[in-house]
Amino acid sequence: MADSKIRCIAVDDEPLALALVSGFISQTPFLELVGKFENAIEALSFIHEKEVDLIFLDIQMPGLTGMELARVLEGHKNKNRPKIIFTTAYDQFALEGYKVNALDYLLKPFGYDEFLRASTKAYQITQSAQFPPQVSVPQKDYLFLKVEYQLVKVFLKDIICIEGYKDYVKVHLIDKPHPLLSLTSLKNLEEILPRDQFMRVHRSYIVSLDHIESVTKNTINLGGISIAVSDHYKDGFLKFMEKWIY
Repeated sequence: MADSKIRCIAVDDEPLALALVSGFISQTPFLELVGKFENAIEALSFIHEKEVDLIFLDIQMPGLTGMELARVLEGHKNKNRPKIIFTTAYDQFALEGYKVNALDYLLKPFGYDEFLRASTKAYQITQSAQFPPQVSVPQKDYLFLKVEYQLVKVFLKDIICIEGYKDYVKVHLIDKPHPLLSLTSLKNLEEILPRDQFMRVHRSYIVSLDHIESVTKNTINLGGISIAVSDHYKDGFLKFMEKWIY
């Protein structure tokens, strides 16, 4: 089913780290936590008995390490074997992680925004795998944003623009006097949002193409907001505009 959740397990020998990842999984709408383990041997036994789509896997663990578990699963060459997102405090394992086809690599300590970015990548890949290339997969028309201590559903059609800061973004919405403040990055949202509907026009702004009201030489006006198009993004924006100028 296109809307089914991704069945996940978390594996980490540190109880606090295991609880953190398990909590992140549980609060993410498209993920389902089906198991959590403090050692890789128990996780491997569970994987052999149950259906698992995605593993959040620590690398440095006593006994069977996370990397060794990944090699075991890679050796099965089963197209339905779980995908892996490594969680580790050691960045020297990044290259080795790619050798076992790890989907992503989260460097501890990481926050929910980084976790959500990696999870969204897993979700998009899973969705694509469920449909043959010739089948048109409907584009999701919403996303979930972490606002304070909850996930808020935001419809893409309601987004006017997104203003980026260092550790968070302001999402300006139609018919809302104040923007939503979310703990994520502009780069993460740029990767998630459909490119036929949204465009990065400045290091600090993504705009909704549907909500553009007028354009001057260097400025976009939408929803009562004026945004300058920076030199770095100007060529891409002008190419887009050329298609609509008559």
